[in-house]
Amino acid sequence: MTPEGEFRDPLPPRRTWLDRALGRVGGLALLVALATGGLLLVALAVVFVGLLLPVAIGAGLVAFVSLWWRVRRARRAGGPGGGSGPVRFVVIRR
Repeated sequence: MTPEGEFRDPLPPRRTWLDRALGRVGGLALLVALATGGLLLVALAVVFVGLLLPVAIGAGLVAFVSLWWRVRRARRAGGPGGGSGPVRFVVIRR
């Protein structure tokens, strides 16, 4: 206690060479853990894209075949222009 009546803070313990070495090793371990987490997120993103890409290609293929089949039927049924020429699709918006 000081003469003014205040309490003194205890002295911090002295840092030894082992404390400094463990601090550096701990900092390096934290950096490696963060880098590993980042690589894990990148790997998960690549796997996610790899799983969704075949689904998107399949959906595009189904859409293409559907439109191709409709154009084929329209031409066979004698669509616009007596069955010759391009078939036009009309989109009506409300």
